[in-house]
Amino acid sequence: MRYTGHMNKAVLMQQLADTIIDKGVCLELAKTATHLVIGDGNLNTDIVFIGEAPGKNEDEQGLPFVGAAGKFLNEMLAAAEMKRTDVYITNIVKYRPPENRDPTPDEKKAFWPYLLKQLQIIQPKVVITLGRHSMEYFLPDMKISQIHGQPKRIKFGDDYLVIVPLYHPAAALYNGSLRQTLIDDFLNVPMIIKKL
Repeated sequence: MRYTGHMNKAVLMQQLADTIIDKGVCLELAKTATHLVIGDGNLNTDIVFIGEAPGKNEDEQGLPFVGAAGKFLNEMLAAAEMKRTDVYITNIVKYRPPENRDPTPDEKKAFWPYLLKQLQIIQPKVVITLGRHSMEYFLPDMKISQIHGQPKRIKFGDDYLVIVPLYHPAAALYNGSLRQTLIDDFLNVPMIIKKL
C-alpha cells in the first residue's frame, strides 16, 4: 500500500500512536513510562533508523535517541552529511523498559506489527538497524559481529527493503574499538543509498 502526501503520513502516524495507547499494548511498560515514543523525523525519507527501546531521556522528552547515544548518532549523521530532519528514527519498543533493562521477546513481539505499520506509512528504501534487537527481526539467525555494515536485501510485502545492520551507538560509547567500527560503517551508508 502506497500512501501519498505528507499530511496523510503525519495523520496516519498519529493514529498509529493512538491505536497503541487505545489497545493497551504492553500495559505494564506503559504504567511506568512517561511517554509513548513513536518516533521522530522526516516521514518522506528513504532512510529509517530503528533502535531497541527508549531510555530515560527519551521517555522524558517523548523523542527517540536524545540522550548520550542520540548525541553520538547526531554526530555520525553529520559526518555522513545527513541531518536528523532528513531521516526517521524510531525503536522497536515504544515505551521505556524500567531501569533501562533490555526489552523482552514478548515486548518486542507486541510492538512488531506497529513497527511494520510505520514502515508501510513511510515507505523507506533503507532500514538501518541499531543494535542486535532490531537486527534480529529483519535478519534472524545472523550475528551482528559478522554482518555489521553490510547491506542485505529482504522481501517486504510486495517490495524489497535494504537492511543495513549497525552496532548500537550506546554500545560504541562504552567500547572504543566498536566506536570506530560504527563510524566507519556509518560513513558507508550514503554510498549504499547512492547505489540503490
